Amino acid sequence: MASLTPQVTPGTAPGAAPAPAPSRPGRPRRPRVWRGAVLLLAAVYFLVPLIASFVFTVKAPGQGFSLDAYGQIFSAEGFGGSLLLSLGLGVATIVLVLLLTLPAVVAVRLGAPRLRPVLEVVCTLPLVVPPITFVAGISTVLRWGPDYLATTPLYQTMIAVQNPDFPVVLVLAYVVLALPFAYRSLDAGLGAIDVRTLSEAARNLGASWPHVLLRVIIPNMRSAMASASFLTLALVLGEFTIARLLSFETFPNWIYRISGSQAQVSVAVSVFSLLITWLLLLALSSAGARQRSGS
Repeated sequence: MASLTPQVTPGTAPGAAPAPAPSRPGRPRRPRVWRGAVLLLAAVYFLVPLIASFVFTVKAPGQGFSLDAYGQIFSAEGFGGSLLLSLGLGVATIVLVLLLTLPAVVAVRLGAPRLRPVLEVVCTLPLVVPPITFVAGISTVLRWGPDYLATTPLYQTMIAVQNPDFPVVLVLAYVVLALPFAYRSLDAGLGAIDVRTLSEAARNLGASWPHVLLRVIIPNMRSAMASASFLTLALVLGEFTIARLLSFETFPNWIYRISGSQAQVSVAVSVFSLLITWLLLLALSSAGARQRSGS
């Protein structure tokens, strides 16, 4: 019977709930030192070369600190033409890669979900193909084309895509290289919205499929499309191997060409373009954060 009698704590009224046991003091949290170490290593890895390049551009022999290298950027021969060519190639590449990738991603997500792994493999395949192998195949086709297509209407097309004023062959090559980045950005954007519900609601209201794509899906994917466009533009502005081996003077090739005669100017252009790229990335990130907060 003693075992069935409830034990009452002294100082506690009968029938009252027993006082909770005192909690043990928890272990003090150790500072996450490894996080700071990783951030420090990353900062050193990225900032030390940038600072060294900046010091090289502003330290003139016998003159001390000077910003003359940055003042000569816009007046350097070939700067404007090469930059405008790379920007034009970037815009054309962005338009073409979005026209190819966005409808394909939406169609697979809505109509054929089982084909999504196939589309993913096809779009990420350029990551495993070395650029030197890619450009070797392109140059072989360009050399083979005029010889075997001289008596066909495709001869003029083969010559036109190699026009140095605007080489369309570079646009086609850059589209292939940008496919993995554009696909990842657009696929993540589609995954963040309920595209099936939105499209079905628009279809029930009588909207056609082009109207659904242009007026319903694209406005909800502006951040993803901006990310894909920025990554594509950064790829075009920094691509060197293909344009160099195909003998087209894009912006990176112009920097390489003047590095022998104007080393400080070429490094100043590289630092300037890198800072512009970072500013664009920050602007894109802030725009995406504002869009998410507004939604």
